[in-house]
Amino acid sequence: MEFLYEYGLFLAKAITFVLAVIAIIIAIAGAATKQHHKKGELDITDLSEQFIETEEDIIHALLSKEEFKEKEKADKKQEKLKAKADKANAKLAKSGDESAKEPNKAHVFVVDFNGSIDAKEVSSLREEVTAILSVAKPEDEVFVRLESGGGMVHGYGLASSQLDRIRQHNIPLTVSVDKVAASGGYMMACVANNIISAPFAILGSIGVIAQVPNFNKLLKKHDIDFEQFTAGEFKRTVTMFGENTEKGKEKFIEELEETHVLFKNFVSERRPTLDMVKVATGEHWFGTTALELGLVDSIQTSDDYLQGKSKSHKVVAIKYEVKKGLAEKFSKAASLSAESFLGKLLQRNSIFPG
Repeated sequence: MEFLYEYGLFLAKAITFVLAVIAIIIAIAGAATKQHHKKGELDITDLSEQFIETEEDIIHALLSKEEFKEKEKADKKQEKLKAKADKANAKLAKSGDESAKEPNKAHVFVVDFNGSIDAKEVSSLREEVTAILSVAKPEDEVFVRLESGGGMVHGYGLASSQLDRIRQHNIPLTVSVDKVAASGGYMMACVANNIISAPFAILGSIGVIAQVPNFNKLLKKHDIDFEQFTAGEFKRTVTMFGENTEKGKEKFIEELEETHVLFKNFVSERRPTLDMVKVATGEHWFGTTALELGLVDSIQTSDDYLQGKSKSHKVVAIKYEVKKGLAEKFSKAASLSAESFLGKLLQRNSIFPG
């Protein structure tokens, strides 16, 4: 028992030392992460190539051995003919014959926006839009796969403005909604020249909502006073802890109505054929009904649209990602190691005699 006691005491000291070292490492790594500005980079994926590879894999899987050999021969023959034609065209182009130049395929630039309540994803969206606009031509197209139930007005207002930049540069913009584009999400969608929707996607919710819990009665019940000091009559209209006045509530509702008017005007300017009295009630609809109301232009999934476009366009996905620095990676690894160590420690402690 004495041995176990001494061993337990030694182990406790060792654990304390290890945890102290880990805490210092995490603190240093965290400070280093804060000091370095996070820089991201563009991740570019050739979706056209993926479609071709998938198609070829399936075709090969369906062919018999004899058919597969025949196809290989035919493909090689086609490659030789194409190489010969390319060589001839290169000679003509070199001699100054402009008719020999093959026209480049137009591009479809694909962007994904999966929005949270505060629309923090707009920081990546603005980088993606800027990158696309630096190379896009009028014959190209920007395709946004949008999914959002909405959120904060200013966040989604900025996100909508980023998409509006594409329209201002006369680049065709298509927004696809496979699941949901409601409230702020629809504010973004309505910027597009063309909106496509899956049959059961949720769209609309052109309205404004605010929910504020009030704990004033609970505080009074426990004899707790809440004091709030402001300069300006409507610096604070409603509060969570104080007693809300009728005048404050009326002002708050007035502000909601003003926001709703701005929202309706924004949508109406971009889709002037909409009956705003009918669609701006805060209701949402499934894709098929949204088509009847004019909220969308066609019923189609993003997959079907892009697969079709890949036949005539080069489809490229653009994603801006912030890469984690060495300090951040080290900090995360140290944190996980500490959690793992503590977990194992708890397991081991359970076998010691009490």
